[in-house]
Amino acid sequence: MSQTVIEPGIDRRGQILHAAMACFAKRGFHQTSMHDISAEAGISVGLIYRYFQNKEAVISAMADEHKNEVNEWLGRARQAPTLLEAFEILFTSHCTKSTPQVLSAFVVDLFAEASRNPPVADLLRDVSHTAMDGVTDLIARSPEGQNLQQQMKPRELAELIFALNDGMLMRDVLASNRTPEDIRDRQIEVARKLWRILCKPEREPSYA
Repeated sequence: MSQTVIEPGIDRRGQILHAAMACFAKRGFHQTSMHDISAEAGISVGLIYRYFQNKEAVISAMADEHKNEVNEWLGRARQAPTLLEAFEILFTSHCTKSTPQVLSAFVVDLFAEASRNPPVADLLRDVSHTAMDGVTDLIARSPEGQNLQQQMKPRELAELIFALNDGMLMRDVLASNRTPEDIRDRQIEVARKLWRILCKPEREPSYA
């Protein structure tokens, strides 16, 4: 049996995953071939097959990588002094990765693929549960979250925050002139406005 060759100083696995994301964003999952990924990465198809058996294995590795990132972000968020700052860590960390439009297009295509591909749906569901459970626990344990429980349960608030984040991420597919910094600032601004709405005393109007 042939052994995977690891070249010193070169993260071939990361290089392949990065190239695959770009290809999936441009062409979609079904239209992308392993040859497309090899061309994008600038390496041979044979080398890719040393790391990944097929496209499904690439998606699985992406899911594992993102799940690890989510756990890392949750760990940092738990150290934040306020829940708002924790939200800023959790829901803007992805803005520093890749090109925002590429990431957004990839996510849109991945969700579409999950609607017709049960194994992909299972992978996404696993990552989603990790993130949702972590954020729900973060809200429940925070003083701000406990104060809000008369208005909204921690799980309901987590679902609202994810709906906002996912919706903004998908809308970024249409953004052609925003920098990662612009996107990050916009998301923080919207999150802060939402937080102010949720924290308004009942006697005050509920708008930002």
